[in-house]
Amino acid sequence: MRIADPYVEELTSEASTTRRVLERVPEARLNWRPHEKSMSLGQLALHVATLPRQLTEFVTGDALDFGAAAGVPPTVSSHQELLAAFASSTEQAQSYLATLSDERARATWRLMAGGRELFAAPRAAVLRSFLFNHWYHHRGQLLVYLRLLNVPVPSVYGPTADENPFADA
Repeated sequence: MRIADPYVEELTSEASTTRRVLERVPEARLNWRPHEKSMSLGQLALHVATLPRQLTEFVTGDALDFGAAAGVPPTVSSHQELLAAFASSTEQAQSYLATLSDERARATWRLMAGGRELFAAPRAAVLRSFLFNHWYHHRGQLLVYLRLLNVPVPSVYGPTADENPFADA
């Protein structure tokens, strides 16, 4: 088994869950933010939707300059645009992971700031933390936004106050 094979399976499984969360994002509230320092709902939802593509693009090279990757988060103007971005993002990430060799997965990847190294780790470890863990963190934030907007929160890993996938079991 290749190092990336479990990542391919995880991405497939988690993409299904993430899509259910993104489907709940109310189009009429894309500009809403819970606090002045927070991203808007549209910015956060698009970040969640595009993280798989962005992170696999980041680790395709051997290093990323943090300054080049930073900036104002983009936003979306429609639910259709959000879901299309998500579909494209997960397709691109699946393609990257499906072709990632063990040699490349073990190779060191670096996060830089100008000429200064901030972080260095095997690419497989970076994918775990920057792709998956980062993705789940922001998906959790998005679930909080939905709760604050009184949108029914979908089940992610178990029942929520709004949805219990085990009730009919």
